[in-house]
Amino acid sequence: MYLDAAYSTQGGKTYRRYLLRESYRQEGKVKHRTIANLSHCSEAEIAAIRLALRHKGDLALLGSVKELNAQQGSRIGAVCCLQVVAQRLGLAQALGTQRPGKLARWQVFARLMDQGSRRSAVRLAESHAAGDLLGLDSFPEEHLYQNLAWLAQHQEAIEQRLFRRRYDDAAPQLFLYDVTSSYLEGVNNVLAAFGYNRDGKKGKQQLVIGLLTGPEGAPVAVRVFAGNTQDPKTVTSQIRTLAENFGVSKVTLVGDRGMLKLPQLQALTEHEFHYITAITKPQIRQLLKTRAFQMHLFESELAEVVIDNIRYILRRNPQRVSELADNRQNKLSALQLRLSDKQRYLDEHPRAHPEIARNKLADYAKLLKIDQWAKVTLSERNLGLSIDQAAWTHETQLDGCYVIKSDVPGQIATAAAIHQRYKDLAQVERAFRTF
Repeated sequence: MYLDAAYSTQGGKTYRRYLLRESYRQEGKVKHRTIANLSHCSEAEIAAIRLALRHKGDLALLGSVKELNAQQGSRIGAVCCLQVVAQRLGLAQALGTQRPGKLARWQVFARLMDQGSRRSAVRLAESHAAGDLLGLDSFPEEHLYQNLAWLAQHQEAIEQRLFRRRYDDAAPQLFLYDVTSSYLEGVNNVLAAFGYNRDGKKGKQQLVIGLLTGPEGAPVAVRVFAGNTQDPKTVTSQIRTLAENFGVSKVTLVGDRGMLKLPQLQALTEHEFHYITAITKPQIRQLLKTRAFQMHLFESELAEVVIDNIRYILRRNPQRVSELADNRQNKLSALQLRLSDKQRYLDEHPRAHPEIARNKLADYAKLLKIDQWAKVTLSERNLGLSIDQAAWTHETQLDGCYVIKSDVPGQIATAAAIHQRYKDLAQVERAFRTF
């Protein structure tokens, strides 16, 4: 016996039909007959009949159910997904199966799921099945802070396990390195100090964070330094990490132009490591002045100059040239617009001081960083704007130009390969953004 339902639409209206039917066999064939037309029954009654038919063999048990209460259980989807990812990446094995390792794993999960405080991580564990899936009892906020201390004590060992898991016996020979800073709102941090703030937060103490990644941008080591540590001074510890903690012997370290300076290059050489970096605009001008470089080399797709076994790869980025030209023109237009406003004010107010207007415009040009070639002039009460062509030429000469410097031998890497490896520093920026 079963319930046969059918729906039809006529004139924009939907009609339903319910028949109580049964199947039977006659002369070897299965046939159906209608016992009753139940189309007059309500939806609730139809649902009750369906339930009775499903339990026709145990109606007594169904009748003994007095009341059913539905309760929301702990959510498991996000934690299950992250558990699988942690297993595949080797994070679960690197942190271990003891309680501190499980707490650390939950802190990683909570950061990915909510990006809140330690207290919010405790609340998150209560609403998700963290305890059941990770094998953890309930824990207070203080346990998570204590767990951070445990992580700091075991950081190098954890990094080594993750490194071996990722690369096994085929350790990479190329590593990318960069630093960033993070400002603090709190107090009493032993590493907090005033320094070069990349966040543009004035009057805020900060920390400096150095991130070392493999060639694909996957982090292999992270270090935190005092907020007033200069970028190049963070490099030595990363060289030590590569040599001692990871035991790699053939290394090329890629760092930007402010990172790898003479002391750092010497330290790399002492460990027989190679480097890929870039030189500054003043250094490029000096090499142009000594005629080691010629400007026409920048017009090639890639040009290479070798000086004392050091390779210099030269290139001009046309897109960057266009961006700088547009930016410079926008700033000049903004200055001209403000000059027109000042001139109109002077014309309408004979007692206004033109020298004050000129000085304010000069300050505005300085704020826009175009004061080297955009000069505000004053003739009686008439304001004007002149362009210093020599300064303009000097300003625009190296637009889009950059020079990569490396000691990697030519038989190991072509100029194009070195250029691409330097551009891979963008992978570190991506890693910083996903912290």
